[in-house]
Amino acid sequence: MTAETHRPQTDVDRIAEAHLDAEVALSPISATHLGLPGHDADLDDLSPDGYAAHSRLRRQTLAALADATPVDDVDRVTVEAMHERLGLAEEIHDAGLDLGELNVIASPLQGVRDVFDIMPTATTDDWATFASRMAKVPAALGQWVQSLTVAADRGQVSPLRQYDRCIEQCADLTAPDGYFAGVLAGASVDGAPLPETLATDLRRSVEAAAGAYRDLATQLAPLRERAPEADACGREHYQLYSRSFLGATIDLEETYAWGQEELARITAEMAAVAEQVRPGATVREAVEALDADPRYQLHGTDALREWMQGKADEAIELLDGHLDIPEPVRTIECRIAPTETGGIYYTGPSDDFSRPGRMWWSVPKGVTDFGTWRELTTVYHEGAPGHHLQIGQTVHRKELLNRWRRLASWTSGHGEGWALYAEWLMAELGHMDDPGNRMGLLDGQSLRAARVVLDIGVHCGFDAPAEVGGGAWTYDKAWEFLSAHANMDEGFLRFELDRYLGWPGQAPSYKIGERLWLQLREETARREGADFDLRAFHRRALDIGGVGLDTLRAAVLR
Repeated sequence: MTAETHRPQTDVDRIAEAHLDAEVALSPISATHLGLPGHDADLDDLSPDGYAAHSRLRRQTLAALADATPVDDVDRVTVEAMHERLGLAEEIHDAGLDLGELNVIASPLQGVRDVFDIMPTATTDDWATFASRMAKVPAALGQWVQSLTVAADRGQVSPLRQYDRCIEQCADLTAPDGYFAGVLAGASVDGAPLPETLATDLRRSVEAAAGAYRDLATQLAPLRERAPEADACGREHYQLYSRSFLGATIDLEETYAWGQEELARITAEMAAVAEQVRPGATVREAVEALDADPRYQLHGTDALREWMQGKADEAIELLDGHLDIPEPVRTIECRIAPTETGGIYYTGPSDDFSRPGRMWWSVPKGVTDFGTWRELTTVYHEGAPGHHLQIGQTVHRKELLNRWRRLASWTSGHGEGWALYAEWLMAELGHMDDPGNRMGLLDGQSLRAARVVLDIGVHCGFDAPAEVGGGAWTYDKAWEFLSAHANMDEGFLRFELDRYLGWPGQAPSYKIGERLWLQLREETARREGADFDLRAFHRRALDIGGVGLDTLRAAVLR
C-alpha cells in the first residue's frame, strides 16, 4: 500500500486514536508538543494519581487491542507497536521508575518549563493562554514533589549528582538574568507592549512560577539527603531503560564490545582526516586549526540563525532525486532558543503543519562566536534528511497512518538512530567531503560511540576500558574517557556526562539505533538483491512511522 492510497479507518485505528485523545487529555504538555489544540492552557497532573491515570489508560487500551482483529499490515504494525510501547511503559511503572524520575535534561523540572518554548506568542490571545498555563506551574511542581516523595519512600531515589545539578538549574532559571526574567522582558505583540490587564496577569503568573522553582530547590533538599551517591542504575533497570529508548532488545555485553571497536575505527579515521586538514597534525591540532580558520567562523546569533536556515534549506534541495520529501516538509524554520543551556534540538510540526518543524539552537550565555565545521553535520541531523524529514514525513501520512502512529509512536532509537544514519547518508551522497566538515561528522560520531561504552559500562558495572585503567568505572574514569574522545568545551561535556549518568540508556540509543538502521538496510538489500532500491527503502521504512526498532525491522522485512 502506498501513502497516496486512501485507507478506511479500522477498529484498530479507532482504538489507537481514542488512546491518543485520552493520553493528551492526561498530558497537556504532550498535546502542545504534538501540535494538538485544546490543551495549551493546562499542565499535566504530576502527582501519583496522575501517573496512575496513565497506567489505567494503558491497560484499558491493551485490553481493547486484545479483542480487536487486524485487517491489514498497517493494523498489524499498530498492534505490535502499541503492545511494545504501552506494555513496556507498564513494566517501568510497575517497577516504580517513572514516579521518581529526576535528571538534568528530561524530567518534569525541565518538561514543565520547556513546553513554553513552543507556545505561540504572536497575539494577545496567545499571551493570555501562555499566562494561564504559567499560573499552573506551582501546582504542577508541587504534585511532582509528591511523586518524588512517594517514590523515595519506596526506595526509588535518583542519584545525588542529579539532585545537586537540578537544584542548580532552579537557581539559573530564577536568576535576575534567567528564563523568567527574560519572559517578562520580551513580552510584546508586534513590538508593542501587552495591554495593561494582560501584562499584569502575565507578570503575576510568571512571578508565581519563578517562586515555585525557587521553592522547588528547597523542597528537593530533604529528598537529596536520601539520594544514593552511586550513579549506576544497575543492570536490571538498565535493560528496561534500554528497551524503552530503542524499542529493541540488545545483547549488552556484545554491544559494549562493539562500542569500543566502533570508537577505535572512528578514532583512526579522524587521524587520517587530521592529516588532510594539516599534514602532520594530530586530531587535537587539526581541531585547533579548524577553530581558527575564518572560513568556518560565524559571529553573532543572527549570523548563526541565518547560516542554519540557509544550510537547512539547501539540504532539502540537495536531496531531490534521492529521497521523497512531501511538500509541507520542504519548509523548516531555524530559531535561536530562549534558553541558554547549550545544544541543538528539533521540534516537530503540528498535525496540520500550521506550525512548521523547527530547529532550535540554545546558545550558552556569553557565547557569540561559532564554528560551522562542527555543525553542518548537526544541521543534517536535526533537519533533512534527519529528524525533520523523518518526523515530518510521518506526520504527513494521514492517508495511511492513524494519529497515534503519526504523532505518538516515536522512539529514541528509531528517531536518533535515523538522524545519525542521515548524517552518514549525506556523506555517502558526497556532501561531507570537505575535510573540516568531515572532521565535524567524525567528531560527533566519536562522542556517540564513546557514550555507548560509557553509558552501558557505568550502569551495568562492566569493566572500564584499559585506556582509563580498567577495573570499576568511577566518575573520574568516565570523565577521562569522555574528554579523550570528544573535542568540546569542558562545561558542555560536564553537562553531557551528568546527562548520561542520570538518564540511563538514552545516549547510546543514537549510535545503537544507527547500527540497527544500517543492519536493516543491509538485510533488505541482501533479500532483494538486484531489485533493491535505496530511495524506495527509505520511503517504505519512514512510512511505517517512529515505532520501536524491533517492530520496524519486522514490518520492513515482512
